[in-house]
Amino acid sequence: MSERKLNKSEAGYHMLQLLAMVDDSFSVNEDLIIRKYLVENYPFHVSLDGAMEQISMLAKEDYILHFQKCMDDFYQDSTPEERTHFMDFAVKIVSADDVVSKQENTFLKTLFDAWDIEHAE
Repeated sequence: MSERKLNKSEAGYHMLQLLAMVDDSFSVNEDLIIRKYLVENYPFHVSLDGAMEQISMLAKEDYILHFQKCMDDFYQDSTPEERTHFMDFAVKIVSADDVVSKQENTFLKTLFDAWDIEHAE
């Protein structure tokens, strides 16, 4: 059974949550960045219980697979400007605790390489 396609706001939320979780710690600063993303990208109140349940049920070794699916979903629905803006959130969240772990770096590099931000049209 294939997963449903996420809209760009949902996909971005999932990616930020995974970036926050991949280093096995979750800081207040990471939470604040996610909240700012939600305010900017969800013009109305939404329940994120289903999204959190889906993310929390992932095995850690499956984080990268889900992250890549979310990257693809976001990319399909976004403009180059929206992708660049999202990248700002991604960089802020991995550096929110002043330490960029090897895992966080791997996820960020995967995102940068897939979206090729520097060569976007």
